[in-house]
Amino acid sequence: MPYGVAGDGLPVLFLHGWGLGHQTYRAALARIAAQPARVWAPALPGFSGTAELPASQFSLAGYADWAVDFLDAVGVHERVVVVGHSFGGGVAIRLAYDFPERVRSLVLVNSIGGSAWKQGKRLAALAQRPLWDWGLHFPGDIWPLRQATRVLPVMLSDAVPNMMRNPRAFAKVANLARRADLRPELEAIKARETPVTVLWADRDGIIPRESFDALCTAVGSVGKVVSGSHSWLLADPDAFSEVITNDLDVARQAREAELSRPKARKPRHPREVKTLS
Repeated sequence: MPYGVAGDGLPVLFLHGWGLGHQTYRAALARIAAQPARVWAPALPGFSGTAELPASQFSLAGYADWAVDFLDAVGVHERVVVVGHSFGGGVAIRLAYDFPERVRSLVLVNSIGGSAWKQGKRLAALAQRPLWDWGLHFPGDIWPLRQATRVLPVMLSDAVPNMMRNPRAFAKVANLARRADLRPELEAIKARETPVTVLWADRDGIIPRESFDALCTAVGSVGKVVSGSHSWLLADPDAFSEVITNDLDVARQAREAELSRPKARKPRHPREVKTLS
């Protein structure tokens, strides 16, 4: 289970996108750690040397269970801010849904789970989007050239070894991601009043605008649209850090307020008095 950790302070769990690993996001995570925060970034099952989930547990719920096991293994027992990119956003949603006591807030970055796509003039489920259409839009997520020189080297350093190491997991997770509809889970998270921020980039050809809008509707938020493509946080880690600064500040203030409260004393129970006759 390879993972990265950096910084001190507010605990943040970062969950990476499909086909990648924690190493891809080093620059972006360093910016978060400097805010300050203690950032934990594991390689999710099936990627970067982490073993696949067993077949019986292969689902977003299984990934969420694994994430909680990871937090326990590294000794993080307080609530965390969960930041998820792309497929990692889907895992983050399911984690907050299944384990609300472990999640302080969510930041969803170009996340899966909206399950909406515009097919001609009508809305359709994202699972109906043909694979060739995904492939058609993927090159646009890399260019222009200035962005490609930043993004391609870090993506390929993880994506190519992952595909070579475990092509089956590569394909299985892609299929899981394209079929994910997490709107009911987000509505439940909203009802619990867990803070959720939804981010999307205006040139994202992987996650369509309709899917972003569906996520925003589910959480009752307008979301935030930034300039860039699906991997904008890799191309401009400084902009990523700036965009989520307010979310981390709010979470940090809430955490400090909790830590400053005096712990309630447990009520003392009177000793049992036995009556002798």
